[in-house]
Amino acid sequence: MTRLARVIFGIFVIAVTVTTTSFMTQQVSAQALGGGVVQRILVEGNQRIEPATVGSYLVIQPGDPFDAQLIDLSLKTLFATGLFADVAITRRDSNLVIAVVENPIINRVVFEGNKAKDDDDFYEEIQLRPRIVYTRAKVQADVQKILEIYRRSGRFAATVNPKVIQLEQNRVDLVFEINEGDETGINKINFIGNEAFDDGDLKDVMVTAESKWWKFLETNDNYDPDRLAYDQEQLRKFYLSKGYADFRVVSAVAELTRDRESFYVTITVDEGEQYTFGELTVETELKELNADRLARIIAIDAGDTYNADQIDNIVEAMTFAAGIQGYAFVDVRPRIKRNREERIIDIVFEISEGPRVYVERININGNVRTLDRVIRREFRLVEGDAYNKILIDRSRARVRGLGFFKEVEINEEPGSRPDRSVLNVDVEEQSTGELSIGAGFSSTDNFIADFSISERNLLGRGQFLRLRATLSGRRQQIDIRFTEPYFLNRRLAAGFDIFKLTTDYEDESGFETESQGIGLRMGFPLTEYASMSLRYTFRQDDIKVSEVLCTSGIISIRVCDQVGEETTSVAGFTWATDHRNDPITPTGGWQASLSQDVAGLGGSVKYSRTEASAAIYHGFTQDWVLSLRGDVGHVLGWSGEDVRLNDRFFKGGNSFRGFEVSGIGPRDLATDDALGGKTYAIGTVELRFPLGLPEEFGMKGALFTEFGTLGGLDDSDTGPMIVDDMSIRASGGVSIFWDSPFGPVRLDFANAFMKEDYDKTESFRFSAGTRF
Repeated sequence: MTRLARVIFGIFVIAVTVTTTSFMTQQVSAQALGGGVVQRILVEGNQRIEPATVGSYLVIQPGDPFDAQLIDLSLKTLFATGLFADVAITRRDSNLVIAVVENPIINRVVFEGNKAKDDDDFYEEIQLRPRIVYTRAKVQADVQKILEIYRRSGRFAATVNPKVIQLEQNRVDLVFEINEGDETGINKINFIGNEAFDDGDLKDVMVTAESKWWKFLETNDNYDPDRLAYDQEQLRKFYLSKGYADFRVVSAVAELTRDRESFYVTITVDEGEQYTFGELTVETELKELNADRLARIIAIDAGDTYNADQIDNIVEAMTFAAGIQGYAFVDVRPRIKRNREERIIDIVFEISEGPRVYVERININGNVRTLDRVIRREFRLVEGDAYNKILIDRSRARVRGLGFFKEVEINEEPGSRPDRSVLNVDVEEQSTGELSIGAGFSSTDNFIADFSISERNLLGRGQFLRLRATLSGRRQQIDIRFTEPYFLNRRLAAGFDIFKLTTDYEDESGFETESQGIGLRMGFPLTEYASMSLRYTFRQDDIKVSEVLCTSGIISIRVCDQVGEETTSVAGFTWATDHRNDPITPTGGWQASLSQDVAGLGGSVKYSRTEASAAIYHGFTQDWVLSLRGDVGHVLGWSGEDVRLNDRFFKGGNSFRGFEVSGIGPRDLATDDALGGKTYAIGTVELRFPLGLPEEFGMKGALFTEFGTLGGLDDSDTGPMIVDDMSIRASGGVSIFWDSPFGPVRLDFANAFMKEDYDKTESFRFSAGTRF
């Protein structure tokens, strides 16, 4: 390296160094000003750092004349490395002596006094680590970062005192002694300039909340500058959705009280005028896309109050419609023309071909237990495919539909080239093992409970395994169910069932059934939204009734006629389609299914059973969701066979709230035994809504009404005391859903307001479960 190059290097190091020390003001000794040439460079005091490393930072080298400026520049360069606590440069005869005191190496970093924050929270922010060179500047910088972490969580009274413990071999332990202080709450949130909406309306929009004694579960009632900035954006979106297109937040000021225990937040807003929609048109550069057809997507009329959210929804809908017609790279841009005098906004939706972008890489993050391939096989696109927002949204819905994750987010970032995109899939796993407990209280003081244990993501492979052992007053069941969703690495689900079941219907119908058998299942997709599953079951059924009860007339003769063992060989299918916008918490879309089973291909029982169901969802908001559901079914004996008692439909309980299990349908009035029916139809209308409690409570409510009928008997089962009128029943009530710390809890309070005198009603039902 030439002298000029070394000088330039030294000047550059000094220029980019922000941290300086008092040692840099040292003056080169007068002896260094004498003449002569540097013969050797001697390094003294170094322990870990090699002399050659020290020499590499110098701008003066052996053979150079003693030059005060070069020596001073070398001194500053050595300090700028951060490796040394002290440096002195002197002349000894014809030698240049570099005496250094090395900065110590950190042995470990310890945090003391932190309770509200974990050590990992600090490690993510600070720069000092074990085996890193210790400097005072870095320590002070890390102190500020720790304080900033506490300020973001509302603890402005926190203090941090760094402490250094000297060790042998020039090592130190660095201890941050932390006094967290009390959490700084929000005493009051004030608004200035709001006229269209009162303070309460605007506070509901914000995430930041006021500290109140009854909000003991609230976690957002402390001051966080980042959260307050987010709240300003939420206010802007709120006003834009209400027609105030000129709205802006003038200022947001947080003032700390003198006792440093709370903040007063004052937000000044300028609402502006409220606008309405004017003319809305569509212009397209793509000939194959019909502008008039796309204009039908615009569900807005001129004169409606302006709503920015509706514009975003229209852009998304047009992008989706273009994607269906094969345009993966389409750019929909709303051009807004604002008439301030008449307070009207005209919008032109301009559609053009967007830039072609391809998926370079798909990164999956957060899956600690679930294997990558379980997630990737649900994606509708792979690396190298054209970027398609529709397929990405569909992929997210499919991954959420697995039920393995609490949160699924897909974010995009630029790739290595302008036409490349990287998809980051961030998932948050949830418990997939489930321990279920159910209980109910009926109008006849009947308490029912059951128990099951299952794992929906066995060993992280997406396999389903259920081991159920139910022991209750009415049911004893042991069954094993296993499903492999991608059999032979194909989109083919395969599984088997082994079961033994004893069900006690003595309270309802005076009989008991024992069933044992094995089943095989297979399922496959028909389209992106539709699937088909096939199944075969072979079982042995035994209907048992006490002979004494039959002869004494306590049990219905229609039940006694069914006593005995039969074998059933049944094959069937289920067709299902799912067009919901979210498989877990739908706010829109619909789903439907059709299933049919035919028994008689072997065995002694012959029947054909058909069932169908459909549901539609409409969200007024994200929390207010209306659902309509209908279920129908019919079973028919063939080849001269009547439908056996255990093959009929029994409805009530969870399948018809407000009535007991087997509480509706044909009944023998002489013995009060339920006989089941061959045909049923049940409809449900339910409106889910928030209870107004903080989200931390995890509680929601629902209003519901259910209506339907059950009936139909074979001629041989009719008689003078047998009622089978197929009359309409109806019930209504309230449900409470609680996502409790130990699992989901559901409470149903129902009243049957349309019923027959012989029906059995149920006013309350409780179910709960826990996950692991």
